[in-house]
Amino acid sequence: SHDLNSVLHISNKVAVMYLGKLMEVADPDVIFKNSKNPYTQALMSAIPVIDPKTKRKKIILKGDVPSSINPPQGCRFHPRCNYAFDKCKEEEPKLKEIKKEHMCACHLA
Repeated sequence: SHDLNSVLHISNKVAVMYLGKLMEVADPDVIFKNSKNPYTQALMSAIPVIDPKTKRKKIILKGDVPSSINPPQGCRFHPRCNYAFDKCKEEEPKLKEIKKEHMCACHLA
């Protein structure tokens, strides 16, 4: 689903994908409060906040979404990632467990 608020409230496990690749998998609370993948963090920052007193810094992604037919080499998110470095452009990160039941595909995780 693309309705992140609903997903976070009704799911036992959340998997975040970008251009057909899993970027992060964890419990909804972990995804919402302690995501490690830059794409997941940007998604979470885009969820509207009901309480006008609550402030959340929105992460604005640069550039356009690359073609899913011809995705970029390396990490598919690297052209839009604020933290990308040379390895991200060359090597696709593997989805690995970074904590118990929390998996992430990012060279920085």
